[in-house]
Amino acid sequence: MPKVWVADDDQAIRMVLEESLGSDGFDVTLFESGEELITELKKGKPDLILTDVQMPGMHGYDLLKHINNNYEDIPVIIMTAFTDMQAAVDSYGGGAFEYLPKPFDLDEAAQIINRALEVKPKTKGLKKSNKAEIIGEAASMQIVFRAIGKLSNTNATVLVQGESGTGKELIAKSLHKNSPRADMPFIALNMADIPKELVESELFGHEKGAFTGAVDRRIGRFEQANGGTLFLDEIADMPLDSQTRLLRVLSNKEFYRVGGDKPIKVDVRIITATHQNLLKLVEEKSFREDLYYRLNVIKIEVPPLRDRLEDLEELSKFFLKNYSDEIGEDLRVLSEQALQTMRDYNWPGNVRQLENICYWLTLMSPTQNVKSEDLPSEIKNIETENAPQLNGSWEDAFAAWVRNLTSSMNENVLDITNSKIEKIVIKAALEKTNGKKNEAAILLGLGRNTLAKKIKELEI
Repeated sequence: MPKVWVADDDQAIRMVLEESLGSDGFDVTLFESGEELITELKKGKPDLILTDVQMPGMHGYDLLKHINNNYEDIPVIIMTAFTDMQAAVDSYGGGAFEYLPKPFDLDEAAQIINRALEVKPKTKGLKKSNKAEIIGEAASMQIVFRAIGKLSNTNATVLVQGESGTGKELIAKSLHKNSPRADMPFIALNMADIPKELVESELFGHEKGAFTGAVDRRIGRFEQANGGTLFLDEIADMPLDSQTRLLRVLSNKEFYRVGGDKPIKVDVRIITATHQNLLKLVEEKSFREDLYYRLNVIKIEVPPLRDRLEDLEELSKFFLKNYSDEIGEDLRVLSEQALQTMRDYNWPGNVRQLENICYWLTLMSPTQNVKSEDLPSEIKNIETENAPQLNGSWEDAFAAWVRNLTSSMNENVLDITNSKIEKIVIKAALEKTNGKKNEAAILLGLGRNTLAKKIKELEI
């Protein structure tokens, strides 16, 4: 029977874990502090340690460091209620096998423990990053944070996928800051902003006289990023002929400046981003298939703001505080009424749009306490002009909601609609069965594993 030691100062959590993990076949020993656990290590070792971060006395990360320095064959899983990117980076960076943001699913915890016991990883400490710049407690953001944390000690090529305004460049910067290349250049280039005829000169530079207007030698972005990271935003907009040359550079790690005859060697990590469906573009022959697979080594999906509305309040506070300090205006505070109006909005421009709204409020709100009527018309009119009317059948109300959605979106309307419908139906089934997944799965006509996957995907 595998021995699992749990360190957490919360008695209720200890008891729940003891009962749940015990029923899953683990021999569970409980500790109120890291010091107690270290004392017991002198007498014998467990197969795995599950520890909280915030405990009186020894901090969870200090316990993690002690285990890695002295018992590196024992996998450690970190539990924390502080679900920001820094927690994920510090956990994986400190050598943790996994990071579990509270509250977590007990079945998932048992699966992770079993996986850790099978792998028995050798841990390795990593360099700590700068302070986290990404805000998010939503489950979908925890997936992003985990990915950043797990990629901290690698030079892996990453594709960041997400709608415009979701913060893809911020994700790319975080990957760079938490990588072995953190002290080297981070160069960002938006492919949609470059005229087709200048793409190769921008990427690879050119020699003097290479073409009309090339009056001097120019160093390209690849050379500027040598040793560091090159972030190519909106990669789907790169012309096909330039894609061919980019693929060659990625394969050979060398290139020629436009008009040059000497190969230039570079060591560059590539991170790309797009709001488009690259696989669809591959099928349409407008994006090279071989380049797609070269870039899509690791994919990070950044959720739209409408799917992480639980983060809206904290994001708003952050932006309002920043602009208050920057402009020298009194800090604006959103009333609950204003927050609810903002939650009812669809946010087609995502976090970038929210940031712009906060800037507008800092300048234009007549009082410090922001009410619904103080919001810009694009936000507050959602309740009066565009909201579906509930007099009539639910089908009519639903049709009105869909018309409102299609008026504010340019793509993915069917995916958004289906996910919302699935979420409503699954929540209703879980409510009827008092949260019993087996019974809910039968009610819905789904397999239990399929239901569990959907619950995770839909953040129920």
